[in-house]
Amino acid sequence: GGGYAEFCAAPLVQCLPVPKGLSALEAAALPENYFTVWSNVFDRGQLSGEETLLVQGGSSGIGVTAIQIARALGHRVFATAGSADKCRACEELGAERAINYKTEDFEAVVKELTGGKGVDVILDMVGGDYLPREIKSLADDGRLVFIAQLGGSKGELDMGQVMRRRLTITGSTLRPRPIAFKAAIAANLRQHVWPLIEAGKIKPVIHHRFPLEQAAQAHAMMESSAHIGKIMLEL
Repeated sequence: GGGYAEFCAAPLVQCLPVPKGLSALEAAALPENYFTVWSNVFDRGQLSGEETLLVQGGSSGIGVTAIQIARALGHRVFATAGSADKCRACEELGAERAINYKTEDFEAVVKELTGGKGVDVILDMVGGDYLPREIKSLADDGRLVFIAQLGGSKGELDMGQVMRRRLTITGSTLRPRPIAFKAAIAANLRQHVWPLIEAGKIKPVIHHRFPLEQAAQAHAMMESSAHIGKIMLEL
């Protein structure tokens, strides 16, 4: 983090090999998203067995990664996105149902899709006024995991529901964690996810490539929120 450069130094234990069949640029689209998703969905969120996942912001770099990994590991996945095209992309990547948050109520759709039960894990990068609806969208013993607060850092919380239904609300940031913590994530990715990439069951999703000299245009595209997946800078 901290800037763009042609070269950087990283602890070896945090590094992963380029998966077979991928270019260097495609491989560069993987680590930050995959580390974040594994740490929050599978380590903190404890998604396992036949549990279900709701991904808020399913067309983002994080979103397309969470959808693909969870689906490849056998979970039912739902996602939210802000347009018909983005919803269609989420479903093509493995979401059973993508919910257009501009025209649909994700809480109502999730309840319908799960027979009133709700989902076991929600990966959220919105926060704010999503919080009360997410609490209602969780199944008993469900886990809500925050990784960003694009909708604001404060929301209304019904603590009675948290207690009665044994809900867990958690979150994390990755960059300040120690090397050993990141090394453990890298080891899990290499064991559980890299074989899925090499088998073609998971793929990097790259919306557009810019030469490094056009970094400003890349940022403008990101701020427009028109992209699906990653925006890459190429040397």
